[in-house]
Amino acid sequence: MSYQVLARKWRPKSFETLVGQDHVVRALSNALDQQRLHHAYLFTGTRGVGKTTLARILAKSLNCETGISAKPCGVCSACTEIDRGRFVDLIEVDAASNTQVDAMRDLLDNAQYAPSAGRFKVYIIDEVHMLSKSAFNAMLKTLEEPPAHVKFILATTDPQKVPVTVLSRCLQFNLRQMAGTSIIDHLQNILTQEAIPFQASALHLIARAADGSMRDALSLTDQAIAYGGQSVNEAEVRDMLGAIDQSYLYQLINALLAEDGPALIAQALAMEQRSLSFESALNDLAQLLHQIAVAQTVPDSVAHDLPERAVLLDFAQRIPAATLQLYYQIALLGRRDIGLAPDELAGFSMSLLRMLAFSPKDQALNIVSPPALKPQTTSPAPVAASVASIASDTTTAANEASKPQAPYEESPQASHEESAPMPSMDEMPFEEAMPSEPIPMAEAANADAEYSHNEPMPADAGLSRQFNGDWRNLVDNLKLGLARALSQHCELISYDENSISLSVPEMQKHLLLPNYQEKLSTSINQYFDKKIKLHFSVGGTGNTPAQQISQEKAQAQSTAETAIEQDGFVQALINDFGAQIIPNSIKPI
Repeated sequence: MSYQVLARKWRPKSFETLVGQDHVVRALSNALDQQRLHHAYLFTGTRGVGKTTLARILAKSLNCETGISAKPCGVCSACTEIDRGRFVDLIEVDAASNTQVDAMRDLLDNAQYAPSAGRFKVYIIDEVHMLSKSAFNAMLKTLEEPPAHVKFILATTDPQKVPVTVLSRCLQFNLRQMAGTSIIDHLQNILTQEAIPFQASALHLIARAADGSMRDALSLTDQAIAYGGQSVNEAEVRDMLGAIDQSYLYQLINALLAEDGPALIAQALAMEQRSLSFESALNDLAQLLHQIAVAQTVPDSVAHDLPERAVLLDFAQRIPAATLQLYYQIALLGRRDIGLAPDELAGFSMSLLRMLAFSPKDQALNIVSPPALKPQTTSPAPVAASVASIASDTTTAANEASKPQAPYEESPQASHEESAPMPSMDEMPFEEAMPSEPIPMAEAANADAEYSHNEPMPADAGLSRQFNGDWRNLVDNLKLGLARALSQHCELISYDENSISLSVPEMQKHLLLPNYQEKLSTSINQYFDKKIKLHFSVGGTGNTPAQQISQEKAQAQSTAETAIEQDGFVQALINDFGAQIIPNSIKPI
């Protein structure tokens, strides 16, 4: 006996065995049991989701010798002949091969005759959107008012190409793509009954490659059985599909977290030596990042039998949420633009380097109030020099007033900061020019770069320090790294020698991550050289360092704008020459 492929051998023969289309099965079962039968049905959906299979089961339900029912017996002559494709009153037409109007007219001429063996004459027209316009017009009248013994079942993968005049005459059902879990469960059942050994991770790969099509999944399983020698193993399936080994992706993420650029490039070159598809690698990387994000938000949603469960949960603990979203977006854009790169390796490696370069903890965003700027003394044009001088003179006082008092006046760090020039607002990074917003990772990454020029603290500096209630100054003197975002959005509630109570606004409560709290507590303990307990709550008045900085920036901007608008020279330019002040062009310096 010749071999029968899995897709045909395990084709469902009843509604109970149909996988993944419960919404359609329920509607058809109720209609059959209640004898509420429509004369024309339209099944739409992508390839391999069960359109033709569902049409044959419906034909069996209509012609079963035990009566019209949602549960055909499967053993009568009508049921068995329909399963074998030999039932005389079931006419299957491939519209892709019979597109002309003459074929449709011949079909409709035969429809007027009564069925030979069954209760109904059932016409299954597959890929109906391929019919010509004339063929559609020829079937309209019969489709709307067919003889009582005729049922039409149309199937198509592209319902947009079906005329609305045909759609309005049919009862339409949209078959959805199969869920990955449904495909895996079905494959496990089939392989178990076929007595073929398999690995669950291999079935996950097949389900992913099938992209929602059960027929594609069964065909790939057939191929995997042949490739693996009567077994379905992960290694053989990966080679067969050309899938990326997950270990490469894990090593890439570990290198990103370690900020190890050479390791990233080494992994990319190793993948090139194996002739792996870098477009597929970016796709798989995006899928892995999505799985990590889901595991980070809902850990219980990760299946317990998933081989990568432990790795996903580990990455979910180690990667900050904002960084994860950044990596995911860069992977998507890299996959989209890889065709524009000089070659796939360049596109892939640049995506990895972009993740490394834009990692939030590498961005030097200066959140704390900077030292005053030395006023400019030269300018290439007299008018520009005058305006710059006005802006400098009027904003210097505001900057001096907004500058925080240094806790130790004799500190070398303070004298260094006073002598350092402050960049103008138009030279600052985009995030610094904006008002303070809840962008935790971008703000937190400020710490390392902000204090990279500081002189090291003396080993015994913490012995003489006592907290005086100035939370903002304390935050400015801590080396916090990623926890700076949390500290900048905390409001001091109360304190004593051994504890500090802080409140975080409702809009910033997402910053209360365990690792942020631990980092902030460790930095404070090191600063004061003793154990200080931190207590966090949600609420408060919002009087946080970040809010104070935002208000100071807004005040400085308002002062600069007022000074420019009231300056006599600027007023003369406006009155004599019709000059205009360009909105948003005034920046405090």
